Amino acid sequence: MTLNILFLTITIKRRKLSPEQMVQEEMVKDLMEKNKDRQYSMYRTF
Repeated sequence: MTLNILFLTITIKRRKLSPEQMVQEEMVKDLMEKNKDRQYSMYRTF
């Protein structure tokens, strides 16, 4: 009987963001939040 086992190692590293990237990420989050609010407000009117 042969048993084959696959060993897998996953390494997760934190990204270091530049100040410009941080500002961009914040803007994207804000825009997404505004869009969510707009969608929810459309559903509330009905």
